[in-house]
Amino acid sequence: MDPHPSQPTEPNLSSDGNTEFTVPGRFQNLFPIGIGAQGAVCAALDTVTGMPVAIKKLSRPFQDVTHAKRAYREIKLMRLVDHPFVIKLLYAYSPQTTLDTFRDIYLFTERMDSNLSNVIGNRLDHERLSFLVYQMLCGIKYLHSAGIIHRDLKPTNIVVRADCSLKILDFGLARSVGTNFMMTQYVVTRYYRAPEVILNMDYDTKVDIWAIGCIMAELITGQVLFPGTDHVDQWNKIIATLGTPSAQLIARTNHSARRYIETLPVHPKPPFEQLFPESAFLVSEGSSSAVLNNSSARNMLERMLEIDPYERISVVEALDHPYVNMWFQEDEVNRPAPVPYDHALDEQELSIDEWKALLFREIQEIQRQTLGMVTDN
Repeated sequence: MDPHPSQPTEPNLSSDGNTEFTVPGRFQNLFPIGIGAQGAVCAALDTVTGMPVAIKKLSRPFQDVTHAKRAYREIKLMRLVDHPFVIKLLYAYSPQTTLDTFRDIYLFTERMDSNLSNVIGNRLDHERLSFLVYQMLCGIKYLHSAGIIHRDLKPTNIVVRADCSLKILDFGLARSVGTNFMMTQYVVTRYYRAPEVILNMDYDTKVDIWAIGCIMAELITGQVLFPGTDHVDQWNKIIATLGTPSAQLIARTNHSARRYIETLPVHPKPPFEQLFPESAFLVSEGSSSAVLNNSSARNMLERMLEIDPYERISVVEALDHPYVNMWFQEDEVNRPAPVPYDHALDEQELSIDEWKALLFREIQEIQRQTLGMVTDN
């Protein structure tokens, strides 16, 4: 955003009745558009640029080390990215001007119309469905090129416009590519967890492909594909739907997981025509492409929803699939990667006060770089 002379900071009450937003006076007409685990989100108008923005107030970012680390990681990653299908940080702000008083963090991004969860239940033709999937894949490929695995893709983390354009958001759980680690079972939204995560196996970028497959299925049927009540039930629903995994995958699991899997009845893999019958799809009249059909959509789903990540389609292969390849634009698919994010700092064991100091410096740096939004320090 263009630098502009400072304007007074004034409180604006969000109409959720509980959250006070104290932001620079240039942001007007605040109204709530969402609230989640990370905090409340308001829409606003930047009266200087005329741009509609979304403002997220982080909820108690210093309540513990986990929240502070997540806030720091998200801000660093959002500053790094520059892709049309990934949300970019326009500005970050705190009304507090000293470390001692620092307590509030506001993140400003481009405002979209809704999130993808509000699209689910509206039947989509193949052009809209394939375009949405294409954009998710492009955005994820870009993040992977920066060394970032998103890990928490779900409909509420994807914002959309009425024209079907979308942006991926929420990088608080993102982790680096190529690091071997286990994920706490209850961190990532359960319904979109890849099998290798549920089984406590090492995992890589293909966890994001699984999540996109789950989202695509949900866009087709209007229903969550694997609505597990806990991680065991999640696994049971996956194999009941897709069939018992191969002996090769089972052999790679740990001893306790292998013993549990071997106690379960064997489920044959059903044909995807049975899982996603003709009636699940909206009949498209006069599609502009012969490859946008039920059979092609099923094939794409089947390849993304492979239980064994070794067999699952990669993001590069997925973008070559006929179902989405018709949308190919070089700058979207192969956009140059940003400078890789250095996860070394946020992997350190720091105290809450140390994370707070890092966050304060980060916010101050952003405010210095965007002079038009800071109050006088």
